[in-house]
Amino acid sequence: MAQIEAVAPCPTPSKTAGSFDPGRENVGGQALLLENLKDCDFPLVINTFGSYFRTEESLGGKGLDEIAEIISSYTNMAPPSGLSDLLAMAKQFKPLLSMKPKRRKGNGICQEVVQLVSKGEVNLLRMPIIKCWPLDGDPREVGYDMSPEQSRTAKGEGRFITFAGMHTIHADDIGVAKPKSHNIGMYRAQLLDETHLAMHWHIHHDGAAHWRSWKAIGQPMPIAICFGGETVMPYAATCPLPPGMSELLMAGFLQGKGIELVKAKTVPLWIPANSEIVIEGFVNTDCGFCGWEPKDGELGEGAVFEGPFGDHTGFYSMPDRYPLVEVTAVTHRKNAVYPTIVVGPPPQEDYYLGKATERIMLPLLKVMIPDIIDYHLPKFGTFHNCVFVQINSQYKENARKVMHAIWGAGQLAWTKVIVVVNETVAIHDEHAVFEALSGIDIFNDIEVVRGALDILDHAAPEIGAGGKIGFDATNAVPKEDAIRIVSVLKKEGGMGADSLKNAHQKHKSVSMLFAVDHDIDTENLGDVFFNFCACFDPSRDMHYFESCIGFDGTTKMHGDERNGKAVRAWPPKLIGHNGD
Repeated sequence: MAQIEAVAPCPTPSKTAGSFDPGRENVGGQALLLENLKDCDFPLVINTFGSYFRTEESLGGKGLDEIAEIISSYTNMAPPSGLSDLLAMAKQFKPLLSMKPKRRKGNGICQEVVQLVSKGEVNLLRMPIIKCWPLDGDPREVGYDMSPEQSRTAKGEGRFITFAGMHTIHADDIGVAKPKSHNIGMYRAQLLDETHLAMHWHIHHDGAAHWRSWKAIGQPMPIAICFGGETVMPYAATCPLPPGMSELLMAGFLQGKGIELVKAKTVPLWIPANSEIVIEGFVNTDCGFCGWEPKDGELGEGAVFEGPFGDHTGFYSMPDRYPLVEVTAVTHRKNAVYPTIVVGPPPQEDYYLGKATERIMLPLLKVMIPDIIDYHLPKFGTFHNCVFVQINSQYKENARKVMHAIWGAGQLAWTKVIVVVNETVAIHDEHAVFEALSGIDIFNDIEVVRGALDILDHAAPEIGAGGKIGFDATNAVPKEDAIRIVSVLKKEGGMGADSLKNAHQKHKSVSMLFAVDHDIDTENLGDVFFNFCACFDPSRDMHYFESCIGFDGTTKMHGDERNGKAVRAWPPKLIGHNGD
């Protein structure tokens, strides 16, 4: 790929990735090839998806809107009215047949070198698995009285796999030659020692559902962790496809031909033949589920206290119980390169992958929710905290219908804040959307519900569940000074609520007050709404006054509990977040 710069000498991967983070100004955001990592057997490449240009190049050289138009040509196809239409339709669909995965016998390029644990040939510690952020992997740093030794993670030094496709199948497909359940997800895995990893996936993900199916029959789950290969593979692994649609088919569609597969060496799975590196193994299913705290008793066998981990939310995700991976083999190309990304607040590499999904998935979203014209995932929302939606509003409460449809639509279902505008508002102009928001009727244009949330939402009163809010700005007439930001130097629980009450007494004409932490630049709406979306739960943190609603988007602590809704352990913020 173009725009890759070789860098030498390089530190050990256990050093914080900030020392060679490609987003830093001194390297200009280029992709970097790190060839001389100390104590490592492979060079490392980072930031290959770190721009719109490189993302589009990786997806076959087509623009994101061009890919969306091709998908739209299939989703908008009218039923045939006669034989000639049917033949024309068949001709249009024929190229799709060549995009299916192609299984073949023999070894793939990814198996030029085969290393088996049974022969003592595998040492994961010599892979350039990086530590992304300073507190990664040490529960003590986020308030737990548990050392890495006690959490069973010390030897890995806070290093995580962040950019690999995790291949799994449902237990029902044991022995099936072409398993329909074959799933590829991009999850993180914490390095534990020479032959063990900890697998982190959210309970909503397909990989976790597969794990539960293997747990139900009392067998460990086979897994293949595949790095690199065709440049479309990382995106396909992150793509939120409809149920039953294969990531392998999506990858074939993007590159115009099917992905070549070969059998793994030690697990009953098919893997992309052109991968750079493959880690094979079995995920332990004897352990308990996530949602464990040290006060709950013994951690149990087959699991570790995984984390913390600096996440794309701009905060550390807190440690929790996740299962062990017993590695059985590592295979790789000769002269293989290990790809990785630094996960963190936008604009890291995963931001560009997420924006690709925003554009590419628009045609499918419009099929599911025909009222939608366009949508925008603002950077400050870190993908699951906020979405702006533009609709063709035809009748009363049309916006509410769309909100509830979104809250039931695939990965968008975890969205906490939705703002709906009409076709006159430029949906990708965030200031235009904020202007429309200023004109809502606070008593009639706000929808608050309870539902499932992203596991990473630390503001939720319980893990994976809490309040959601929708703003109907489709009929709003913008008002000056309708919104006011309140800066709070918070020292104890309840100060956010008190500050909102005091601000309302001083500014009676204001209809919406947003309280944020004192270190937030109140002139920067991106920073303000990053803090608000990340630290706010609608079921607990809304305060109603006679002519105003206050939203408490401050850091929560003991004393902020309201409406029977708890405040969970609060994670540290990553240094240098940017909500612009």
